[in-house]
Amino acid sequence: MNKSANYKFTIIVPVYNEEDNIYALEKKIGEFLPESIYTTCVLFVNDGSKDQSKKRLEEICSRNEHFYFMDLKRNSGLSAAMKAGIDAACSEFVGYMDADLQTTPDDFNLLLEHIKDYEIVMGIRANRKDSFFKNLQSKIANGFRNMMTHDGVSDTGCPLKVIRTEYAKRVPFFNGMHRFLPALILLQNGKVKQIPVRHFPRVAGVSKYNLWNRLVSPFIDCFAYRWMKKRYINYSIGDTNL
Repeated sequence: MNKSANYKFTIIVPVYNEEDNIYALEKKIGEFLPESIYTTCVLFVNDGSKDQSKKRLEEICSRNEHFYFMDLKRNSGLSAAMKAGIDAACSEFVGYMDADLQTTPDDFNLLLEHIKDYEIVMGIRANRKDSFFKNLQSKIANGFRNMMTHDGVSDTGCPLKVIRTEYAKRVPFFNGMHRFLPALILLQNGKVKQIPVRHFPRVAGVSKYNLWNRLVSPFIDCFAYRWMKKRYINYSIGDTNL
């Protein structure tokens, strides 16, 4: 039996070349799990990392009862890693956070308080610790996406979200899927709630995003969203301890 079925909530953490953050993740998530409103496990999705991320994930999952991981054979991008985790989860709710700890798992409880009344509850990063140029890029991309989708979401890039799993599993996969989760939930007649959450400087490592990822790609994805029908890409899943 899939072990996540024993929990009410599964936190999905995509990981790509984050070896310097793995032990900090272990500490922060490990401290949150006993405080979570619902019984919670974490599912790390190693997205074909080329550093020591996989080795360290195996290490922390071996010594933490509620930690699991799956390993994608090749790097397929954030959306593919998220979709793999969502498809594997069997809990009633799934959550998402980045491995860079710019948001804290402690704030999941702020979102979980509302998930019974909504299909997706997502964070809005308060007092963002990003550079002026990075914030400007986000504002431009968010404004255009809002114009195209009319989802009313002010910070779709916030890496802290909780979704009803049945709705998350019906979200069609495409490369920019993670940017459009609220819009895709609304297409299912779901309800969206936004909650302010804390934002911190990156703990270690460097951002995987450049100007293309932050500004150009979201514009292209907006047009894809407008005509997109259900379509999926193949990605190879290797080892899993779930």
